[in-house]
Amino acid sequence: MQISFLIHNGYGIGGTIRTTFTLAETLAEHHDVEIVSVFRHRDTPVFDLGPGVRLRHLVDMRKNTPGYEGDDPAHRRPSRVFPVDDNRYPQYSALTDERIGRFLKSLDSDVVVGTRPGLNVHIALQCPSRVVRVAQEHLTLDVHPPMLNLRLRSLYPRMDALTTVTEADAEAYRRRMRLPGVRIEAVPNGVPEPGVAPGDGTGRYVVAAGRLAPVKRYDMLVRAFGKVVRERPDWKLRIYGGGEQKERLRSLIDRSGLYNHVYLMGPAAPLEAEWVKGSIAAVTSSLESFGMTIVEAMRCGLPVVSTACPHGPREIIRDGVDGRLVPPGDADAMASALLELINDDVLRRRMGRAALSSSARFDPGEIAARYEDLFDDLVRGHRGAGGVLRSLGRETRGRLLSGAYTVTDTARRVKRSIA
Repeated sequence: MQISFLIHNGYGIGGTIRTTFTLAETLAEHHDVEIVSVFRHRDTPVFDLGPGVRLRHLVDMRKNTPGYEGDDPAHRRPSRVFPVDDNRYPQYSALTDERIGRFLKSLDSDVVVGTRPGLNVHIALQCPSRVVRVAQEHLTLDVHPPMLNLRLRSLYPRMDALTTVTEADAEAYRRRMRLPGVRIEAVPNGVPEPGVAPGDGTGRYVVAAGRLAPVKRYDMLVRAFGKVVRERPDWKLRIYGGGEQKERLRSLIDRSGLYNHVYLMGPAAPLEAEWVKGSIAAVTSSLESFGMTIVEAMRCGLPVVSTACPHGPREIIRDGVDGRLVPPGDADAMASALLELINDDVLRRRMGRAALSSSARFDPGEIAARYEDLFDDLVRGHRGAGGVLRSLGRETRGRLLSGAYTVTDTARRVKRSIA
């Protein structure tokens, strides 16, 4: 198969970029795969992309280079295709409309995969029906603005499939979007096997990682760890990541007298070497569309104490087996769950081994195989009679079904669509 991924910016950093690269690399072991980045703002991507995947861009935003297009007059005019309620809208323009449209209309791949709502809208409107069209949702239905959901509800019926990263979100799309004829599947993100030996459960560190943003509720984690320290002052908390709440969290740590126990470590990549220095991972989010850090920690042999927030943690962690789930926003429950594992070496190490074992189901090979099965089914459907009919286009289908075309006309058009 020929598979194309359409992504906002493959040269940046973020969970969608990382998981797209991982999936593309794994699929490229057996298929022809490319990643098409709408924007390019640096010479080389942040994440390593193996030689089996082609990476190309549509709009060059590298300042002080001959190819820079940020001053193109078309880039100053607003986009008419990319939805206003997608939060990336200010970066899109008449120039991106033209470039994305040209790319999609000339596409000769079997499958194209959009990786955010705005790009899925482009695919729904501009991609020929001869190509299997798949919309990936890396966030959740609940976090989209209402007007964006209305737009998606009107256009997603043109897609062949929609994938979410959790079953809870897939069920929300099935129940609330009601997309006739669109296959809706939950396929989690793949997380590679770490390049380091798993943790042995002896390090006296709780580790957390992610953006220092309100949704992560690190303020609650700091307060919970204050309760832990009163009983076990020999344990420390390390929080990795950068973001808008850094100074606010620093102030909270200082006011709470925890400056010798809670450390803001800043961003770190890769995190594998940092996970294995700890013995427990902590997640206090009020919302997790999936929970990449949960799986990363488990793949390093750490049990995870997490809030049972929507959507991901409850589908990843088996409470009492490879981690603990506590009510969102409950600092006392978080502290109690952490102390349970801190005070019981045998339990902590047993859960760590279980986490290592159960997280293997997120291996990129397992996830790519699920996508491969989905793509195979969709491509075969397109090549069947129904697929040929769809490939003729809306106007042609209408004329064909109304009897406006002769048998000879119909045969000629079907033959052209297959070719």
